[in-house]
Amino acid sequence: MRDFAMDAPIAVTLGDPSGVGPDIVIAIHGDHRADLPAFFVIGDPDVLASRARRLGRDLAIAMIHNPAEAHGVPAGTLPVLPLVNRQSDTPGRTDPANAAGTIEAIDRATALVLEGGAAAVVTGPIDKKALYDAGFHHPGHTEYLAHLCQLRLGRPFTPVMLLTGPDLSCVPVTIHIPIAEVPAQLTAELIETTCRIVAADYRARLGIARPRLAIAGLNPHAGEKGAIGTEDETVIRPAVARLRAAGIDAAGPLPADTMFHPLARAHYDVAVCMYHDQALIPAKTLAFDQTVNATLGLPIIRTSPDHGTAADIAGSGDARPDSFLAAIRLAGRMAEIGKSAGSTVTANA
Repeated sequence: MRDFAMDAPIAVTLGDPSGVGPDIVIAIHGDHRADLPAFFVIGDPDVLASRARRLGRDLAIAMIHNPAEAHGVPAGTLPVLPLVNRQSDTPGRTDPANAAGTIEAIDRATALVLEGGAAAVVTGPIDKKALYDAGFHHPGHTEYLAHLCQLRLGRPFTPVMLLTGPDLSCVPVTIHIPIAEVPAQLTAELIETTCRIVAADYRARLGIARPRLAIAGLNPHAGEKGAIGTEDETVIRPAVARLRAAGIDAAGPLPADTMFHPLARAHYDVAVCMYHDQALIPAKTLAFDQTVNATLGLPIIRTSPDHGTAADIAGSGDARPDSFLAAIRLAGRMAEIGKSAGSTVTANA
C-alpha cells in the first residue's frame, strides 16, 4: 500500500527509445505500481505498446491531457501524456529522429514541475550521442535541466549530482572532465558552493536538520600535509574551514582510501568527493542496482536511475528495475518532505 500523499503525481520520462527505459517502466507498472507514489509517463504511447508486445507483457494505456487526470485512471492502467513529436520503437539502435521526442519529454516534465502540475520528475536514461547528432548542444541531461529552469525563472542554478543508495551517499565536486584537468578546475569556491547546496537540500528535501558532510582529499592520504600534492592544504582545507564557520557540519580533507568502510560511513550523511570516480566507484560498488542519481540545487525535484540506456539488452526483458524503482520512491519522499517543510525552490546559497 502506498504511504505517499502527494497532491500532484510524478512525471516519468522514458529516455531514449533505443534503451531500457520503456522496458523498465512497463515492468514497474505491471509489478510494482501499487507500492509506488502516483506517476504518469510522458512519452509516445505507440512506443510503449510496441515494447510491451516485444516483452510479451499486457499493457493497458490511458491517454491523459494533464497530470491531474492520472489520479482517475483505473488500477492496472498506465496514464500516458502523449508526445507531439512521435517516436519509433528502436531497441538496441539509436535513431536521431527520436531525439525531438526525447527532448520534448524533458521540456514538458520540467515545465509541469515548475508549474506545480507534477511533484517531481524521474528521467529515463538518454543517449547523448543521438541527441548531439540531432543538434543538441548541452553537455548532458542535468545541465539541460538547469538551463530550462534558468529560462523559466530568470536566474542561474548550479546543479549538483548526488549518488545515493542504502549504505552510502556521494557527491562529486567535479564531474565529467578528464582526470588531468581536475586540479585546475577544483577551487575552494566550487567546493564551498557544492557543499552549501548539499547542506541546503539535505535539510529541505531529505529532512536532515544538520547534515554531516565528509570532505574527501584530492591526493593520496589527503596530501600528507603537503608532502603528496598541495591542493588538500591550499584549496580543500580553507574551504572546509569557511563551511564550518558558516555553521555547516563539514569535516576534511579526509583520506579517501579510509572514508568508505562501514565504521567511517557511520559518522557522516554524505561524502563530498573531488572527482567523478572518487564518488561513483564506492557508490556503485556498494549498491549498483539500488543507487539513485538525484540532482540537487535545482528548483525542481529530479531523480534518475544510475545506469545508462543499456541498449544491448533493450527489448529482451533482462533489464532490472531496481534503480528506477528506487528513483521513483526517492522522488516521492523528497516531494513529501519538501511539501511538509514548505520548500519549493532550492536556493544556490
